[in-house]
Amino acid sequence: MNIHDVAKKSGLSVVTVSRVINNSPSVREGNRRKVLSAIEELNYQPNSAARSLVRGKTGVIGMSITNFNDSFYDRVIRVVNRKLAEQGYFLALSITENEDEGVNFLFQKDRVDGIILLSPIEEKEYVEELKRKNIPFVLLDNQLQHEDVPSVVVDNYQGGYEATKHLIGLGHTQIAYIGGPSVFLSVAERKRGYVQALDEAGLTPFGTEYCGFTVSSGYEVAKRWIREDKLPTAIFSGDDFIALGVVQALREEGILVPQDISVVGFDDQQFVGEFYPRLTTVRQPEAQMGSIGVDLLMKLINGEVMPAVVTKLAPQLLVRESTASVRLT
Repeated sequence: MNIHDVAKKSGLSVVTVSRVINNSPSVREGNRRKVLSAIEELNYQPNSAARSLVRGKTGVIGMSITNFNDSFYDRVIRVVNRKLAEQGYFLALSITENEDEGVNFLFQKDRVDGIILLSPIEEKEYVEELKRKNIPFVLLDNQLQHEDVPSVVVDNYQGGYEATKHLIGLGHTQIAYIGGPSVFLSVAERKRGYVQALDEAGLTPFGTEYCGFTVSSGYEVAKRWIREDKLPTAIFSGDDFIALGVVQALREEGILVPQDISVVGFDDQQFVGEFYPRLTTVRQPEAQMGSIGVDLLMKLINGEVMPAVVTKLAPQLLVRESTASVRLT
C-alpha cells in the first residue's frame, strides 16, 4: 500500500492525504476523517522517517509520569495516547519514580516534538529545563502555579467541599480529614474545601492527619485513632487508597462502615466500586484532562500564541455504600 492507494480509497487528492499524514492544520475535519478511515481500512503505514524529514519533526510526544500504580494515571494516558494517534503522533512514556533520577531523558528536541508532564515530582526543575530548551509542553495535575505555562487541573477544593457537604447532609457533625503528603497542592486544596464546608455549617474539624497515598498509611492512622479512642462519625479521605486502609482497620475492630462510621475517598480508582462496601468517592475527569492537554500541546507545536491559562475541571461526587446517615445514640 502507498499514499496513492489511500488517496483513491478516500476519494481525495494525494496532496490532501499527505497533509493529513503530516498533521497539517489546513485540512478540513471531514476530509481528515476520510483519510484516517482509509488509512485504517488499508492498514497503511506511512514511513515515519520520511514523514519526520518532511515535517522537520520527530512525530513523537513525550509524557513524564511518576508511576503506573494508579488507575487515574492509566485513564489519562489512554486518552492521551488515543488522541495523539489520531493526529499521527506516537506517545513515549518516561516513568520518574523518585526525585534523584536527574533530568528526564525525553527532554531533548531531537527526541520529541513536545512534552506532557503528568503529576510531576520535580515540577519546578522540569519547567525550567523545558523552557531553557524551548520545547513545547503542558502540565496536567500540577502542584505549583505557573503564570506562563498552560496547565489542566482538577478543582480539588470543590471536590473536598462536595465530599464534606455530603457527610454534613447525612447529619454528621464529627468529621475528620486524612490527606496525602502535605507538600501537594491537591492535598491542601481538598482540605481547604473540607474546612470551608464545615465552617459554613458552623462546625469545626474533628481532626486532620497527613500520610502517604497508600492503603497501609490509612490503616495506620485509623488504628492509632482507635487506640486513642478518638474516632469521629465520618472520615473524608483525600485518596481512595487511604480510604481503603481506613475501612480495613475499622473492620478489624468490629466497627461497621457505614453503620458506625461513614468513609469518603477521592479519585475513583477502578476497583473501589467492586469491594464491599462500595466506596463513596470523588471522581476526577481524567478523560477530559487528557483530551484538553493534547489540544493545548498541539496548538503550541503548531505555533499558535496562547495565554498561559489554567484550565480547572470540576470533579464528580459518586455516592455509593460507604456513607450513611449518622447513627443516633
